[in-house]
Amino acid sequence: MEISVVIPLLNEEESLPELCSWIMKVMDDHGFTYEIILVDDGSTDDSWAVIERLSVRHSSIKGIKFQRNYGKSAALNEGFKSAHGEVVITMDADLQDSPDEIPDLRRMIVEDGYDIVSGWKKKRYDNTFSKNIPSKLFNAVTRRISKIRLHDFNCGLKAYKNKVVKSIEVYGEMHRYIPVLVKWAGFKKIGEKVVEHRPRKYGTTKFGWERFINGFLDLASIMFVGRFGKRPMHFFGLWGTICFVVGLLLTAYLVISKFIDPEYALTNRPAFFLALTLLLLGSQLFLAGFTGELIARNSPERNYYLIEKKIGI
Repeated sequence: MEISVVIPLLNEEESLPELCSWIMKVMDDHGFTYEIILVDDGSTDDSWAVIERLSVRHSSIKGIKFQRNYGKSAALNEGFKSAHGEVVITMDADLQDSPDEIPDLRRMIVEDGYDIVSGWKKKRYDNTFSKNIPSKLFNAVTRRISKIRLHDFNCGLKAYKNKVVKSIEVYGEMHRYIPVLVKWAGFKKIGEKVVEHRPRKYGTTKFGWERFINGFLDLASIMFVGRFGKRPMHFFGLWGTICFVVGLLLTAYLVISKFIDPEYALTNRPAFFLALTLLLLGSQLFLAGFTGELIARNSPERNYYLIEKKIGI
């Protein structure tokens, strides 16, 4: 199979027939062998009924239904697990991503040798102040910290080699940082393509203002996990050692001062409380490092979600 199209969705019953029809037309026009995997992330409308009808008419359309809403990351992760195509394309279900981009995205993976190609919605139709400024800031900070030169990390339209999606785990809200996950997995050839952004035709956006706060928290998380996820003691142990040694030196200074001047009141000096704090903090950081090592070596799956139904998978 040449292409798997993975589409996470939540309450998109109106757009699904048009989107699937458009994708199938593009695929048939270019003679691709393909599958469309629709992952229903706990929709409360008739999205699953629409998926069932579409899968009956077209064997290339497959469906996964979560028991409740677990988030876009969980939907993508499950879609990646089920994808069989040589190239995996992800896109949103709201018709704001154009399926006409699929052939060029596939070409960049197959012919140009990219591991992942991320879309860049250079011209947007939702360019409001509340979205535009925070998004630019978010992308600039991510670009600087990750050293990945992309303009739009959170674009839903992306293409991957199959081995890439099988090598990463998307959990929490880490879908915003898939290029970073790919880099940390050891894949270096990350590309970008300017893609068409279309105005929303049906429904409303499923993301609110809190995504910006969560986004930066997730970035800090992913950078830490990427560097120290398998060796937490290297981080906590380093800072624990520094704090403990500085606290020990301060304690030695205070003790020596007490011997020199017996009337010297240790507890009246700020250095006493600082030394005590540093010793305690150093010990706690060491304990955190040991705990992290135990968790890292015995951690089960980080994705916990219940699948209610599947079609064709």
